Amino acid sequence: MIHWRFLLGELRHGGAQAMTFVLCVALSIATLTALNSFKADVHRSLLSDAQALHGGDIIVHSHYPISPPLLQAIESIRQKAGGEWIRTYEFYSVVRPVKGEESLFVSIMAVAPQYPLYGTVELTSGRDFSQVLGRGQVVAAPEVLTRLGLELGDRLQVGSAQLSVVDTVVRDPSRPVSLFALGPRIFVSTLDLEELGLLGVGSRSQYEVLLKLDRPDQAAEIADQLRDVATAGQERVETATTARSQVKRFFDNLLFFLSFISIFTLLLSGIGMQTSLSALLRRKQATIAIGKALGVTRRFLFTHYLGITLFLGLIGSIVGVVAGVVIKWCFPLLFGFIIPPGTALGLTPGPLVEGMLVGLFVVLVFSALPLYRADLIRPIALLRHEQVTLAGRRLPVLLSLVILLFLSLLVVRQLEDVKIGLYFTAGSLAFISLIVIIVTFSLKGVRRLPIRPLALRQAQRSLFRPGNATRSIIVTLTAALAALLAIFLLQFNLVATFITSYPEDAPNLFCLDIQRDQQQSFFSVVGEEVTLFPVIRGRLVSINGEPIDYERENQRRSDTLAREFNLTYRDSLLDDEIIVRGSGLFGERRRDSTMVAVSVLDTIAEIGELKLGDRLEFVVQGVALTAEVTSIRARTKSRLYPFFYFVFAEEVLAAAPQTFFAALHLPRGDIDDTVERIVTALPNVSTINVADSAERLGQLVGRLARVITFFSLFSIIAGCLILVGSVLATRLERLRDCALYKIVGGHGRLVLSITVWENLFLGLCSSLIAVVIGSGVAWSLCWIYFDIAFRMHWLGAAATIAVAGVAVMMVGLFSSLAIIREKPMAFLVRQAE
Repeated sequence: MIHWRFLLGELRHGGAQAMTFVLCVALSIATLTALNSFKADVHRSLLSDAQALHGGDIIVHSHYPISPPLLQAIESIRQKAGGEWIRTYEFYSVVRPVKGEESLFVSIMAVAPQYPLYGTVELTSGRDFSQVLGRGQVVAAPEVLTRLGLELGDRLQVGSAQLSVVDTVVRDPSRPVSLFALGPRIFVSTLDLEELGLLGVGSRSQYEVLLKLDRPDQAAEIADQLRDVATAGQERVETATTARSQVKRFFDNLLFFLSFISIFTLLLSGIGMQTSLSALLRRKQATIAIGKALGVTRRFLFTHYLGITLFLGLIGSIVGVVAGVVIKWCFPLLFGFIIPPGTALGLTPGPLVEGMLVGLFVVLVFSALPLYRADLIRPIALLRHEQVTLAGRRLPVLLSLVILLFLSLLVVRQLEDVKIGLYFTAGSLAFISLIVIIVTFSLKGVRRLPIRPLALRQAQRSLFRPGNATRSIIVTLTAALAALLAIFLLQFNLVATFITSYPEDAPNLFCLDIQRDQQQSFFSVVGEEVTLFPVIRGRLVSINGEPIDYERENQRRSDTLAREFNLTYRDSLLDDEIIVRGSGLFGERRRDSTMVAVSVLDTIAEIGELKLGDRLEFVVQGVALTAEVTSIRARTKSRLYPFFYFVFAEEVLAAAPQTFFAALHLPRGDIDDTVERIVTALPNVSTINVADSAERLGQLVGRLARVITFFSLFSIIAGCLILVGSVLATRLERLRDCALYKIVGGHGRLVLSITVWENLFLGLCSSLIAVVIGSGVAWSLCWIYFDIAFRMHWLGAAATIAVAGVAVMMVGLFSSLAIIREKPMAFLVRQAE
């Protein structure tokens, strides 16, 4: 039976400890609730508009003209199942005003009058898209007119044709956000394709057939039929619900990464719950001991303190869910540059209920150890001032395993990937274990330091007072600061490498789709004979006879074996290449082998787990090609320089239809003039101003870094709550120390300086270790994953140390003010009572 007066009395006197506990619970689920609710809104918006996003119920995609058998199958199905289909063509090129010298790299989409089959291309004029776009006309993104200084009615040079700009696009359902594209989009009519002259042999074009069915529920069945006809490894058939657009992949990856940070915050908040609840129960130690001495049963006390914990947890869960909703409503300020227009941010009950349940379960899991410790308090502890120890007991180990299992399940649920979830759990444990080891040895060293000044010496001893959570505080703050610093350093190095500190000899203008018979003309236009790299597009279809699992590969969040590769041929290494396995490009092929030789880049070899002698089967423009891995290459420069995953001997691919790629390094002031000459003489050649693209990339990286930093700050707040909880947990010891200092003649400034030095040490120690670990993590990512040189940002590291040290000192000092101001007589009177 619950004794309500006792329960309410304990809640009323919980004070700051109860408030800290509630804040930790709220913090643990606030970001998770906000993210899950936002994720549901985005997915619901994208999935509900999936047909408009992809353009049809069934999408056939290829980098080559759609094969006649597949077109015949599509028409046959249309006649049987009902519906309609259209063809679209998308490619990149440089356009310029007929009267003007400016030029712009754009995405060109050639469509039929029926486009789009789903959704509506909204125009500035409000007219119907199908009635506006016709032969000799262009509908462009507003950015095209702005950057080229055009007005409606002006003529635009697109390839070999001159087209009139007749309207601008307000919203394109197939491109809800344009931040992922290399250039703005313009629409042209398929009637102008031949006159444009941009679909040459081997050009980088995307051919699609969009099929709209009278019965969309038949899409999966019909897609399976079309896959049987499609050219394997060249033509991809998907439905609107299974196709993954670039927008979907971006949001999946971004929310996936933010989920990491939210789970990390939950873990730190859980530690804060344990610390603050321990402080609350430690304050009730006398009440528990007296109650047991007077005959109160352990069950009564455990039930009531469990009730207090659950009640506070319920309040914290409600606050956390409300805070999550508030955070979510701030997302347009954070994500406004990437949220697709029309995405409704609503209050769906699913994520909110899930947040409440997760919050209560988090409370149960992380409160188990403090409640168990309180249950072990004996009446004699009141007289002996004993500290309850859990050493040698099995239940705490079992509870720790339960916590680990809960976190693993939560991670898997949040990331929606069992393998990655388990890897993340293991990685987090390894990361925190490393910090714990470093902190443990650091504290042992600090404890042995011979310190003479009285304030510093007493601050040193205060760090190791019984019940003080010094190690937990430093571990938590270190983990949060290390994550923030690693993100900052990674952003700094990416921007420094690709934008602000562009390598002097790195190319800054890429020229694509140069035809075989245009080589001399291209040399004449650019004024020199630059290196031309042959490009033949092909797909990898099997490894050692095992077909590539395209569905699984498309789920990868990094590079994938399912995409179409740019193959090339040559007989020597590039200047920035070395052989890491094998001797020479093609020197290890078996004499009795009937297969051709291929050299593989180490990055793709790691993805496919390739080794020397492996048999790879490619489909190159419909022709099967089997090759044997004879060498594995690595690169010594960053990815700003040209590279190819697969390199063949010249005699293997020289006769294949191909285009050529050139990477030029020009003075920044000469890039626009060179592009103008190339567009005028060779309109089919696409040029990419890498310097301009790098600037836009830098803006995107900066915005994303701010989003990530916003979520990482919650981890810092969790660390501060642990610090507050530690101060509250050791309140009695701190009161006693302050009283004794003052009784023996110590003045208030001495007590204040001891408190300042103690908390300053916590902040400095945490930030110093965080700088070491965060720098190591950023260096590893730069070296292993991004393949770029690492540069230390010493000002950022110094700012981390200084800001963290001062911030932790201020939080600790503010939490201790009431203790510092306590009069010795008041403390002695309470002790006498």
